[in-house]
Amino acid sequence: MNTDRLFFGAAYYSEYLPYDRVEQDMEMMERAGMNTIRIAESTWSTLEPRDGEFDFSHIDKMLAAAARHNISVIIGTPTYAVPTWLVKKYPDMLAITKNGQEIYGHRQNMDITHPGYREHAERVIRALAEHVKNVPHVIGYQLDNETKSYGTAGPRVQSMFVDYLKEQFPDIDAFNHEFGLDYWSNRVNDWNDFPDVRGTINQSLEAEFFKFQRSLVTEFLSWQADILREYLREGQFLTQNFDFDWTSHSFGYQSEVNQYEAAACMTVAGADIYHPSNDALTGMEITVCGNISRSLKQGNYLILETEAQGQTPWLPYPGQLRLQAYSHIANGANSVMYWHWHSIHNAIESYWKGVLSHDFSENETYREACVIGAEFKQIGAHLKNLKKENKIAVLLDNASLSGLKLFPLKSAGADSYNTVMRWLADSLCRLNIEFDMVSSGERDFSRYECVVVPALYSAPESLLRALSSYVENGGHLIATFRSGFSDEHLKIYADTQPHILHECLGVRYDQFTHPGQVTVVPAGASGSQSAHAREWMELLTCDTAEPVLSFRHPVYGRYAAAAKNRFGKGSSLYFGTMFDNDGMLDEVLLSYLREISLSGADLSEDAPRFPLTVKRGRNDFDKELCYYLNFSGDEVTAEHRLSEGTELLSGRTVTAGDTLVLPPWGVAIVEM
Repeated sequence: MNTDRLFFGAAYYSEYLPYDRVEQDMEMMERAGMNTIRIAESTWSTLEPRDGEFDFSHIDKMLAAAARHNISVIIGTPTYAVPTWLVKKYPDMLAITKNGQEIYGHRQNMDITHPGYREHAERVIRALAEHVKNVPHVIGYQLDNETKSYGTAGPRVQSMFVDYLKEQFPDIDAFNHEFGLDYWSNRVNDWNDFPDVRGTINQSLEAEFFKFQRSLVTEFLSWQADILREYLREGQFLTQNFDFDWTSHSFGYQSEVNQYEAAACMTVAGADIYHPSNDALTGMEITVCGNISRSLKQGNYLILETEAQGQTPWLPYPGQLRLQAYSHIANGANSVMYWHWHSIHNAIESYWKGVLSHDFSENETYREACVIGAEFKQIGAHLKNLKKENKIAVLLDNASLSGLKLFPLKSAGADSYNTVMRWLADSLCRLNIEFDMVSSGERDFSRYECVVVPALYSAPESLLRALSSYVENGGHLIATFRSGFSDEHLKIYADTQPHILHECLGVRYDQFTHPGQVTVVPAGASGSQSAHAREWMELLTCDTAEPVLSFRHPVYGRYAAAAKNRFGKGSSLYFGTMFDNDGMLDEVLLSYLREISLSGADLSEDAPRFPLTVKRGRNDFDKELCYYLNFSGDEVTAEHRLSEGTELLSGRTVTAGDTLVLPPWGVAIVEM
């Protein structure tokens, strides 16, 4: 979705204030150059304090003040945090999960399929939308908030799951065979005897239930979108703030939502990206999670939440807030919005700090936000709606993510899939090779010169054949261990591994293990470069492939650790293990990408590398932008290797060969 400006602002809750300061807050926002706020999404109990009794006084106060200060508003539906009276009315509305029934208190504790919940959710959505539908500065709606199924698995959901399985498998014998349910006498001979899936020891069935739960999210968001479309004016949008799998920050592809399917009902994808800061700031979460967001609608996206001060360890160093903002925009975002404006004085998120601290005074973060806002006003027209044409893509797959949660790597556990994905994606980031994400639901990859496939553990044969044909017809494939291992129901393929792909990869294996003290070295080299194998190790036999990496080990030394292959008009690179030397991984990837002559990236020996990050795209004026982003606390220099242009932040003319000096955490943007 194209926008007429960059949206800059924060989530705002007058409901949470210890005293009324809405006018003062809006004045401070306007002074900071903020032009958008997001309201209402977590305040159902204030909007509807009693069953059927609505109070929009907070909404009206925020809308009126926003209008006075030229601030647009995104309205969030308040359905992800339910009021006490609703739970009292429908005690069974609290989700029954693998751990039993939820207890009221935290957010996102309900069964999103519950008829009573749906009835009241629709009522409050309609009441809110009716109330604000003619407000001119309401520019769009956010559907719910970081929506998931919340593990709902009560009797109604179980019954729905059985109906879902019946549609796929009219023949119950075929169902039992596909899922291997003869094992441990788990066979189901009558659909009426279907057991509680929460107790299953069959990972194929459990993964299918995860898939079904993801479909509940898609249906729920589509249901909300259908309601709101009745109230939309021309030019208003629908979005959702998708989040990501979480470690101590946004880490990778979300396991509990099929974001590609869920985004179909929306005008524009939105995202909440949180990342380490100060000494740990790398920008890689901004790139990886932003690339996922950009891929959902294959266009620009909105950052609806990111950190200002954030969690206590995340307090940004001077310059980092600005660097982070430009990193989002350089990746294709059309907004930077903070969670949240003011720090909260009660409850669980009291120490997740906003732009303002608890004293509401101007601080260093606010003053840096003022710099960002002023610059966005000055040059934002040149930055919005950035279009990117990358020649390499990373394939994402929910089923493999689930499969590797259930059958994890050695130490990565539930994060196994995203650990492998980030291993490769972070290497591309370090090498300044920009990339897209692509859904495993696609079968035509011809628009890309190279496709990266991390740990495609669960894959239908149609996808594996599409990847093989892609290589045969001239594409280039980078794949890793545990790919082509099982079908879409986690049933392990019973022939040569990797299934179907072994021909285009030129390798096969019949044994694997967790590495202990195993060293990985360049094939045929005695040399100094080495790494320790980690997580998983396939003992690769090269048929037509050429070893790239080998194991240095008294037993496993005869096997390849990575190999490259020519197949048809294309080629492949396969990693049979993961290892801990990022520099060696970077060298292997860079060497392969040079061999295939990947276009659109600087692959030269002296090309800029992390911590100097370079991002490119074309703007609304059909001019190329080149962002130079310094992710370090030291001054760095960047040689401008492209055509003559203007550095937008300073107005300086820059010619090819000129040197740009970036201060710690600094930014330069050249328009050509």
